[in-house]
Amino acid sequence: MTSIGQTIKNCREMQNMTQQELAQKVRVGLSTIEKYESGEQVPSRQTILKLSTVLDIPASELLDQAFHTHSSTIDQGL
Repeated sequence: MTSIGQTIKNCREMQNMTQQELAQKVRVGLSTIEKYESGEQVPSRQTILKLSTVLDIPASELLDQAFHTHSSTIDQGL
C-alpha cells in the first residue's frame, strides 16, 4: 500500500507544484510538507481535508492511508 506521504508527493508532482507552493496553499510550513512526504509526520484530519482540496483527490483516500500509517506506527511501537 502506498503511504499517505507518497500519495501527497505523487499528486503534488502531477500538478507540477513545488513543496513550497503546496505549503502556501495548505497554510503550513515547508518543513511540514517535507515531513508529510518523508513519512516522519502524518497530517491532521483538518490538514488532510485541505490537502485533498488543493491536490484535487478524495479526502477519503488520504484519510484511509493516514489511518493505516498511524496504525502501523502504533504496531511498531508495541
